[in-house]
Amino acid sequence: MTKEQLEKAFETFNNTSVLIIGDVMIDAYLWGSVDRISPEAPVPIIAVKKRENRLGGAANVGLNIRALGAKPVMCAVIGNDEKGDIFKLLLQNRQMTEDGILVSDSRKTTVKTRIISNDQHLLRVDDEVSESLSSELELQFISHIDKLFDKIDFQAIIFEDYDKGNITPAIIEHVVAKAKQRNIPTLVDPKKRNFNAYKGVTLFKPNFKEICEGLNKDIPKGDFDALAEATAILQANLNAEYIMVTLSELGVFITNTTGYYRIPAHIRDIADVSGAGDTVISVAACCLAAGVEPKLVAAISNTAGGLVCEKVGVVPVEKERLFEEVVKIIEKK
Repeated sequence: MTKEQLEKAFETFNNTSVLIIGDVMIDAYLWGSVDRISPEAPVPIIAVKKRENRLGGAANVGLNIRALGAKPVMCAVIGNDEKGDIFKLLLQNRQMTEDGILVSDSRKTTVKTRIISNDQHLLRVDDEVSESLSSELELQFISHIDKLFDKIDFQAIIFEDYDKGNITPAIIEHVVAKAKQRNIPTLVDPKKRNFNAYKGVTLFKPNFKEICEGLNKDIPKGDFDALAEATAILQANLNAEYIMVTLSELGVFITNTTGYYRIPAHIRDIADVSGAGDTVISVAACCLAAGVEPKLVAAISNTAGGLVCEKVGVVPVEKERLFEEVVKIIEKK
């Protein structure tokens, strides 16, 4: 691919709508200082100085899609509660539509609260329901998704699974079938519960730990032939076009029906790996929608994941910086 072709692909992102189905949540932060121990129990007392709510979980994929210039549509079930109202307000503040959000009296909005003192993470409190959607709510959600398909012309679909129950095998089967009818690529960032349910997807993207757990195999890290054998089994089970495994410091591994490629990680000053997987799946979705060939999809996604690791905290990819970095890779070849 030439620089001009890459530029055209990146421009295509601006006309790309991406449906993101998955487990959204609020990442809440509570900052303060600890000056004493409680007289009631041997635990620190934190004096609160600042609170903040951010979009989290699958919604971080939405932030990455938006940062790439594309249009994210978050699709999830949240609770009819105060936190649900806050979540919708956070979407509005980021100029993201709430058309895909289904509010239910039978669920609660997931909130993960991190308590931090002097830049030290003291505690995380998870307030959530992680059971799968009830049969009735599952049908409502499928109907809700169908209405989105009628309303919006999607160029890619991402399943962003955090094992919180928003994604079920029936939803996967229904959406993948609908996507195939419309020739829309489907991408998956999996967790353990539905690992083997994503039949017929375009690109399945586990990390190394997830593929070992999902296949119940002890794969030596760095043994790419063993990894190729494992992904071949997974590819046959899922009938997926591509399996892309993120390998942290070892880069990215991608396989199709004829072979595999490994794209090494670039040497960077790693500050924080949080959210890198969200960035990788977001960039891969936009690239597949733009018609970029899979090996280059993996290379661009790998570069994007490395760039966000240079930043502290969960931050979306910077489109211009990503373009500059990928141009350097192309020009070296």
